Amino acid sequence: MSGQAVPVDLSGHMLDLEEDEDLEVFSKHHSSAADGGSMPNSPSSMVNQYRLEDEEDELVDTMKDLLVTVDQPESHVTAIETFIVYRVVTKTTRSEFDSSEYEVRRRYQDFLWLRGRLEDSYPTLIVNPLPEKFVMKGMVDRFNDDFIETRRKALDRFLNKVSAHPVLSHSQHLHVFLTAQDLLSHRKQGPGFLSRVGETVRAVAHSVRGLKGRPEEFTLMHDYVEEFSSKISSVDKITQRIAKEQREYVDELKRCGPTYSLWAALEEDLAEPLRGVAGCVERCCVETEEHIQYLSEVLVPAVHEYVLSADTVKAVMRRRDTIHADYEVKNEALALRKDEPQALEEEVGRLAERLELANSALKGDWCRWQEGMRGDLRSAFVSATEKNIQYYEKVQLV
Repeated sequence: MSGQAVPVDLSGHMLDLEEDEDLEVFSKHHSSAADGGSMPNSPSSMVNQYRLEDEEDELVDTMKDLLVTVDQPESHVTAIETFIVYRVVTKTTRSEFDSSEYEVRRRYQDFLWLRGRLEDSYPTLIVNPLPEKFVMKGMVDRFNDDFIETRRKALDRFLNKVSAHPVLSHSQHLHVFLTAQDLLSHRKQGPGFLSRVGETVRAVAHSVRGLKGRPEEFTLMHDYVEEFSSKISSVDKITQRIAKEQREYVDELKRCGPTYSLWAALEEDLAEPLRGVAGCVERCCVETEEHIQYLSEVLVPAVHEYVLSADTVKAVMRRRDTIHADYEVKNEALALRKDEPQALEEEVGRLAERLELANSALKGDWCRWQEGMRGDLRSAFVSATEKNIQYYEKVQLV
């Protein structure tokens, strides 16, 4: 893989941010119109430019042969637990499906099962992350309507990423997930906990031993993801901090607003302007709460998804390294063995073939992941820019 496909210098893509640094949202390196740069004339023209590209992406989506949607969340209460069930609707023209449309009900644990089976079957492919099982910091109640909707969108994105993948979308496990009315019998066939622990122990052992011959392209990938993970984690903390501070700002406005109304009742000469201030504060509360809701439902989840995605890519690279380490160990043993090397030669050959397939799978998915990551984050931040413009335009008119 060329250096262009796996850039190490991220300075042109992400801000160097430390957790305690002040926020700086505009790059100092953008060229201005006076310098002859090609930068759009205004933030709104930039938004329009990217919206056209997003519409082209939506047109491509309509041409897919496997369309999946997650909707209609329902709360179920039993004597043991309370959980949410989602409707999963599939429309397809693929020949491996017996029908063109399916409708099933799935809970979060079913999505976990699917993702686990996909990772087991394709260890060096990048499977999109699921939203975290437990409530993220800042979310009060996992049965809150806003939280349920945020999770539904994340589950929908997960299935759409999988259904658009050239390999994962043809998995038998995905086929079962989308079509089987009763998934419980299939879930019981999953790999046991001990097998997963065994894989982890082997990965740790190989990391301690060290990998001697890792190709440079995978070292570049590793360095890129480590730096990306650090930067996107900082951005994640900042976006959540902005949302938190705006909630605190609204709380203060709500405490302050009634004071002006009470004051107006006591000061006859100032009653009209004081009531005007009270009305202004109330309208600012409404607009800010709407802005906070957007941040919480769109920008914060989009950024946090790539915090989880970076961890996923790291895990995939560790699994590739484990396969490579197995090959190195057996190949070294073969070089030292003098008698009856045939069986070992066959095993080394199988490991070499497995390593080649793993390398090919990861390289293909790496390019796909980078392209998707840049598109998703660009879309989220451009959309957030548009919302910020609208928000400040509205509060200026108050």
